[in-house]
Amino acid sequence: MKIDLTDTTSSKINKALVQGRRAIGTPAVGMVLTLVIVTDEENAYDALKAANDASREHPSRTLVVIKRVSRTPRARAQARLDAEVRVGAEAGTGETVILRLYGEVSEHAQSVVLPLLLPDAPVVVWWPVNAPLDPAKDPLGALAQRRVTDTYASEQPIQELTARADAYTPGDTDLSWTRITPWRSMLAAALDQVACEVTGVEVEGEEFNPSVELLAMWLADRLNVPVKRSLSAGPGLTAVRMDTNCGPIILDRADGSLANLSIQGQPDRAVALKRRETAELIAEELRRLDPDDTYASALRYGVDRLGDVDRVPPVPAAAPAAPAGAGEPDAGDAPAKKAAKKAPARKAASA
Repeated sequence: MKIDLTDTTSSKINKALVQGRRAIGTPAVGMVLTLVIVTDEENAYDALKAANDASREHPSRTLVVIKRVSRTPRARAQARLDAEVRVGAEAGTGETVILRLYGEVSEHAQSVVLPLLLPDAPVVVWWPVNAPLDPAKDPLGALAQRRVTDTYASEQPIQELTARADAYTPGDTDLSWTRITPWRSMLAAALDQVACEVTGVEVEGEEFNPSVELLAMWLADRLNVPVKRSLSAGPGLTAVRMDTNCGPIILDRADGSLANLSIQGQPDRAVALKRRETAELIAEELRRLDPDDTYASALRYGVDRLGDVDRVPPVPAAAPAAPAGAGEPDAGDAPAKKAAKKAPARKAASA
């Protein structure tokens, strides 16, 4: 059932929710949390679809906050709130309210959302795009126990990680961190199978992917060993190599779905490690609403500390200059000159 409300108020929206529940014959409220999605019109459909899919596991009241752009001074002076209330099959297993804020109302979204929160239930705020630099100090973020961002959607994801570390508050999390949960589980399980000491790690993945950086920071933080970050064509994370005193442990995923785990002295095995949809990521985040101390520790390790040791291979010493009038350089000089030319490019790519 869908109810459209134009130029409305929070009180009228609450009445519409009660009316909708009675109309479909389910007056009781069985939802476990309130999920507030702060997005724009362009990304609202995908975010709401992911939230509806996640509501099968976590029945919730979903409030979608869309701040409409006012292009003229007259439009900015006219405050208006439009709402679309969905209950029943159109709202997954919970309730959905799409709020479109115009004019001055868009600057006070928290005053619209606050009366619509479920009483005595946790609140989660999710920014699919354009998240604030400090989610906990955002007026909407201040209402929540859990604040979910996604640095993968930002224009400068690596710099965004640094900003997230500086502004971290218990309860903050990021979908780029959620994406690497299967990788962290698989690598931890692999280390549990051997009694070896890890001496170095290499993490390989596509450029400008914050999940790759977070995995590298997590390994460096937990293992206290040098971690080298190398580039690949993707998709996403492609490989992790851990050097140990018993031989290498390699988790390689070239196609984005099936990985190969190789441990010295054991047969290779294929493991499922597919790239997950946003609905699965949100559902995982809603399973726990307490602060994620492991994420905080990895985030604060810092991107700039990755690969401080052996990040760039040493450049062989240049051969002595050829005497004047000599012909082509000797073939033995070619590798040194070739390495010298490649070194600056490799350093820039891994920065």
